[in-house]
Amino acid sequence: MLDKNGPARSRRKEAYTAGYFKALAQLIPQLPYAAIDTIVEVLLEAFLEERTVFVFGNGGSAASASHMMVDMNKGTAKADTARRMKVIALTDNVPLLTAWANDVSYEHVFSEQLKNFLQENDVAFAISASGNSANVLAALRMARGRRALTVGLAGHEGGKMKALCNACAVVPSDNVQMIEDMHHAILHSIFTVLRERLHSTEPFAAASIGTRK
Repeated sequence: MLDKNGPARSRRKEAYTAGYFKALAQLIPQLPYAAIDTIVEVLLEAFLEERTVFVFGNGGSAASASHMMVDMNKGTAKADTARRMKVIALTDNVPLLTAWANDVSYEHVFSEQLKNFLQENDVAFAISASGNSANVLAALRMARGRRALTVGLAGHEGGKMKALCNACAVVPSDNVQMIEDMHHAILHSIFTVLRERLHSTEPFAAASIGTRK
């Protein structure tokens, strides 16, 4: 028998999904565009100085870090150019992650990796919906001790990581899923702008980053 309530139930479900996207759309005008532009300049300066970008995060943010690494390394590359961006996702070496977590603590799975590679003026790029992940904060503190540049994406009010970043783009929401949606969109916007600027035939130079602490 046909469910007489079927059409009404379907409309209710559509209203739920449409409501999510409506709320998501309302976040877009509130995004911190100046901070995002500053992150673009930091990454462009890293390219010009042949520095390395190290990106990291937990859970969904770990997936975003890995995705960003692919976009920045492959997506910005041109076959006929020798110089390319150098981006490493600290989320991708599972044996190394588990070794540090097991033998030291999960709090240091990123900071211990950075100790092997991080140089002055490299970039530590943190992604955290809460802005308070202990291993993210440890990595940012370690990076600042090495005089690296620190940038990040956060949600809520930025958490503790906001104060540890030279530039931090904070999505003004308490909804973790929407924060992660916006983080992914922000990363794609950063990638798109970098690709356009790196592929431009006009000479360019990164703006002076006045946010070094």
